[in-house]
Amino acid sequence: MILYVRFLLSPMYEAALPALLAVAEDISPVVQALPPDAALVDVRGAERYFGRDAAQLASLLRVRALAHCGVDCVIGAGPVPMIARMAAREAVPGTTLVVTEEETAAFLDGRPVAALDGVGPVTARTLCAYGLDSAGRVAGAPLAVIQRILGARAGREVWERARGIDRTAVVPNALSRSMAAERSFGLDELDQIEHRRALLSLAEELGSRMRGERQVCRSLTLTVRYADRSTTTRTRTLREPTAHSAALADTAYALHEVLGLQRARVRGLSLRAEDLTAAERAARQLTFDPADERARRIEEVADRARAKFGPGAVVPGSLAA
Repeated sequence: MILYVRFLLSPMYEAALPALLAVAEDISPVVQALPPDAALVDVRGAERYFGRDAAQLASLLRVRALAHCGVDCVIGAGPVPMIARMAAREAVPGTTLVVTEEETAAFLDGRPVAALDGVGPVTARTLCAYGLDSAGRVAGAPLAVIQRILGARAGREVWERARGIDRTAVVPNALSRSMAAERSFGLDELDQIEHRRALLSLAEELGSRMRGERQVCRSLTLTVRYADRSTTTRTRTLREPTAHSAALADTAYALHEVLGLQRARVRGLSLRAEDLTAAERAARQLTFDPADERARRIEEVADRARAKFGPGAVVPGSLAA
């Protein structure tokens, strides 16, 4: 069985996901992170090892997540990832909805076709125009009919998923699609200089982590948490995919400035690098600016020093105090 676990994290606490993944890995080593707040856990081996079924392992995972991290979760269990995800959407917080292989056909029968993985609004409208508005009706139609409507490849994928067939696998240690870091202030912080120091620290942390994993991001999201626990979130696409800390910090500053927080009582800041991709697949605009090239060379040296002596070995001067 596969578990789809959605941790009930607020936007400010997405940085807790790695600790929650470690809790899941204590139960099964086959865990795939789905940032910002979810994971897939293949428990087929764990069922045999612990002598427990999927529902019991899900309860164990929930208890450990609450005990170690103080975070509750919603869990769906199914024979394939798609069914587990669909089950989790219908589960009540703090519970597990289990759909066995024998129950899959009945579970899918009345679901709208748009609920299937890979079926977007356009595909759903196309199928509904032919009266194929539910997974059961798509599953009952001949494969050739679905392929004639959607094309050979897309038609087969939708037809198989309507029958509960999902060929995707749970890939442990897969590259994350996003990465987050957060800073909380001890008291409500109005000082803009302290805000910028926190943003610089977050940009340095994210940049160092991405460079260590040879990844770059395409966009950056800033979340501000206020004294009344409300939040504001803003996202900006970067000019080019990067893990360069200076570029991340400049974007974070720009996001912060447009919010106009001169009088806001800020309790915490969170920065999330999104749409991550492998660094070798990203193109970088060549520059003839010697200052930029010098900064990148210094950054490489600083990364080597941090790898050898720890993350605090090299920090920007404004963060040294």
